[in-house]
Amino acid sequence: MTNDTAGWFESVPPDDPAAARDAIADGSADAPDDWPAKAVDSGFAADEADYYDKLHEATLDATREAVRERERADDQQLVHAVRSMDDAERTANELAERVAEWAGALFDEAGTGVDGAREVAARDPTTDAERRAVSLAQRVADLADEVEDCRAFVERTAPAVAPNLSRMAGPVLAARLIALAGGLDALAKKPSGTVQVLGAEDALFAHLSGRAPSPKHGVIYTHDYVRNTRPEDRGSAARALAGKLTIAARIDHYAGDIRPDLHEELDDRIATIRARADS
Repeated sequence: MTNDTAGWFESVPPDDPAAARDAIADGSADAPDDWPAKAVDSGFAADEADYYDKLHEATLDATREAVRERERADDQQLVHAVRSMDDAERTANELAERVAEWAGALFDEAGTGVDGAREVAARDPTTDAERRAVSLAQRVADLADEVEDCRAFVERTAPAVAPNLSRMAGPVLAARLIALAGGLDALAKKPSGTVQVLGAEDALFAHLSGRAPSPKHGVIYTHDYVRNTRPEDRGSAARALAGKLTIAARIDHYAGDIRPDLHEELDDRIATIRARADS
C-alpha cells in the first residue's frame, strides 16, 4: 500500500512475484480500503479470488525472503559455526575412542584420544584391517582440524558481531550464549536470570519437577569469574556476570559501541565477591 488512494499492487506487474513481495514488505497505507477491488481495477488480478491467491503467494515469498535474510545475518553465521564446532568436537572424541579400541588390537602402543588417533593416522597400514583403522583415524584428525578452523572463525567473527559480549565472556562463550538464545536479538531480550542458566535446561527442568535444587549457572560456569570463584560464592559471581552479560548483549544489539566502564564494573564486583574469603 503506497498511500490511501492507490491500490495495493496497483503498479505491480501480475507476473512479477518479486515486485509483489516488495510491495508487501515495504508498502503502507494511511487507511483501509477495498484492496481486492483496486487490484482488479488496476489489472493486477482477474477477480477477488485471484487477488487473494496472489496475495497468499506474495506473502509466503516475503516470509521466505525474511527468513533467508535472517539466516544470512552475522549472528546466525556465528550460531552455525559454534554449533558445528561443538558437533565436530563431540564426534571426533567419540570416534577417537573407537579408533583407540580398534588400533589397540592391531598396533603396539596405540594412543588414546584425538592425539592418539593422529598417531594412528600417520601409520603405514599393511593389512585391510589396518587400512580401515588408519582411515578412520584420519577422519578423526580431519574433524579435529575442522574444530580448530570453526573455533578460529568464531574468534574472528564474535568480536565484530558482539564486541562487548565477546570482550566480557570471550568469543567462544559469547557465541555459545548467542546460539543458546537463538540469536543476538533474542539474547538481548532475555532477563539476566535466564542468561545465568542458559545451557542448564535439564537441571532447571529437574528443579521445576522437584527432583533437584535450582541450578546456579549454565554455560557461564566456564568463565573464569565463576569457575575460579570458591563454591560458596559462585552463585553471587554467576548473578553478577549474567547481569553484565545481559547489558553487554543489549548494547551490542541496540548500539554496538564499546563500553569499557561496563567491564570495569564487572571486574570490581567480582573482586568484591572474592574478597569475602579474606574477611
